[in-house]
Amino acid sequence: MTAPDELQRLWTPWRSAYVQGTSEPEPGCPFCRLPARGPEHDRDSLIVHRGDQAYAILNAYPYNPGHLMAVPYRHVAGFDELTPDEAHELADLCQRGIRALRAASQPHAFNIGLNVGAVAGAGIADHVHQHVVPRWGGDTNFMPVIGSTKVLPQLLEETWDRLAPAFAAAG
Repeated sequence: MTAPDELQRLWTPWRSAYVQGTSEPEPGCPFCRLPARGPEHDRDSLIVHRGDQAYAILNAYPYNPGHLMAVPYRHVAGFDELTPDEAHELADLCQRGIRALRAASQPHAFNIGLNVGAVAGAGIADHVHQHVVPRWGGDTNFMPVIGSTKVLPQLLEETWDRLAPAFAAAG
């Protein structure tokens, strides 16, 4: 019999379908489909705020708790295709998201950016969106480097419950 290795085990069975690529995505663009469900479904859809030209939504596969995205309602692939009003509201939502995340989670820093096109790393390349990723000292360790695994200490529903009220107050 082997001695225990003293490692703690983190079980995340809900991510299995995503990691193995066995989940069947719903048809169509999720960035168009989710807000169309209506405000009464915002918690289930992970939408934390709706604006006039764009909305803020938690990333369903976050790099860190609170990873959100600002997304225009209009389905366009390129940042250069946004109207000035859409581009301004995306920037405003990112600033508001930073204020909300600071109030809700006290991150030490942020990564903010766009991946425009599949080659640039966009997971949903045909609908432009801007990421706001909260960062904490020491939030990256051996897990993503060695184990190709990201450990998230908070469920998406808990993150939504903390962030949506903070987003409303960050206006």
